[in-house]
Amino acid sequence: MIQSDLISRVRELCRADQGVRAALMYGSFAAGRGDEHSDVEFWLFFDPAARAALDPAAWCALVAPVNLVVRNEFGTHVAFFPGPVRGEFHLATTADIASVGEWPARGAAVDAMVVVDRDGLLTPVLAALPEEAAVPGTPGEIADLCGRFANWLVLALHVTARGELLRAQDALGHAARHLLWMARLAEHSTAHWLTPSRAAEAELPARTVAAVAEATPAALWRDGRDRWLTLLAATGGPRPAELFAELDRLTGTG
Repeated sequence: MIQSDLISRVRELCRADQGVRAALMYGSFAAGRGDEHSDVEFWLFFDPAARAALDPAAWCALVAPVNLVVRNEFGTHVAFFPGPVRGEFHLATTADIASVGEWPARGAAVDAMVVVDRDGLLTPVLAALPEEAAVPGTPGEIADLCGRFANWLVLALHVTARGELLRAQDALGHAARHLLWMARLAEHSTAHWLTPSRAAEAELPARTVAAVAEATPAALWRDGRDRWLTLLAATGGPRPAELFAELDRLTGTG
């Protein structure tokens, strides 16, 4: 698998480059779930002077031949290696190590993530993080999650009525993501909480998968309504009856 070779080469480069003071691997391969469709994903923390002099495309080309290196909208450099296989490289400085402590979770064991830690600054920050992200547990948190689902669904209905079909599609995507979170809570299947669509076909009932794949207001509301009621029954929260009735009417599911 080409990803194994890429990971080995990144490790070699990080260990050989004294400008890289710390580095970590995250994502599927760090968690032991990588396959031939997975990206390779790294954070590299350079000495500030080394980072200032760095040519990101040239550094990525040392890993393997690249077809393109692009800086995405989040500031991450993405290299397209042959395959194509995506490599994500966050090229930061040692001053950014502390920001790792703000992550919701690390998603893997510390030993599987740390590539180099020359100054001993990265390992304790990673170790202080929970391995898995916290999921909503209080009635208030669960009510907020369900309310956000309704927020995106109502927006989608209104912009559809206005004729803004592409904007509606965007809003429905957000509603679908929240439905997946609601379904994971209701089904007690929260292993992939941060990316609720991951392995959803294997971990969630077919009716939820079908609703998200259809991604119409009616399909999302039918399943979302049931999920919401299930979560309310478990938490004892109040049902927003008037909103339910309006969504039943607007989606034709009442």
